[in-house]
Amino acid sequence: MCSKKSACFLDMKRMFVADAAFKKVVLIVALLNLSFFVVEFVVALWIDSVSLYADSIDFLEDFMVNFLILVALGWSAYKRAAVGMVLAGILLIPSSVTLWTAWQKFFTALAPNGTILSATGGVALLVNFFCAFLLARFRSRSCSLSKAAFLSARNDAIANLAIVIAGVFTRATSSAWPDLVVGLGIFLLNLRAAKEVYAAARQERFNS
Repeated sequence: MCSKKSACFLDMKRMFVADAAFKKVVLIVALLNLSFFVVEFVVALWIDSVSLYADSIDFLEDFMVNFLILVALGWSAYKRAAVGMVLAGILLIPSSVTLWTAWQKFFTALAPNGTILSATGGVALLVNFFCAFLLARFRSRSCSLSKAAFLSARNDAIANLAIVIAGVFTRATSSAWPDLVVGLGIFLLNLRAAKEVYAAARQERFNS
């Protein structure tokens, strides 16, 4: 009996420490995303870039996701699953904005500054790579919230790499198409992430 109680106490202690570490990481990630949303949004307006504008909205969306995770982490599995479904919808917001800005850009066809596009995308890549690195050890937790946080950081890192490449091609060709193609790629990436988060949330709700 004593050994069972001790084992139970150790399990509870490990869970508490793990949750505290997860909260700390999520807070850091949330603040990084909020900060770089401002940076990337200003640069996007400056050089009139669809991909940077869409990615700045992604940073804002990531901040919202991580903020909701901090609020809902102590809730029951059923409530967390409900929040996870909401997060799946939030993931679609930047996708919709991307489509709208890409549609407008299609008619103007003005190429952004390729050098600034690549440089901003490169810094954003470092930020998201760092966030994904921090969240990687929590991605296998049986929680749709931790899955949402990791997927957001991972997808943004992939999108940022594409933005860097788009900047190189934009500088070489003076064409608006690389910026447009990357914007549409971000749209498809977020659709897939939203589907995965929603599926994880439904499974968590079913198991609760």
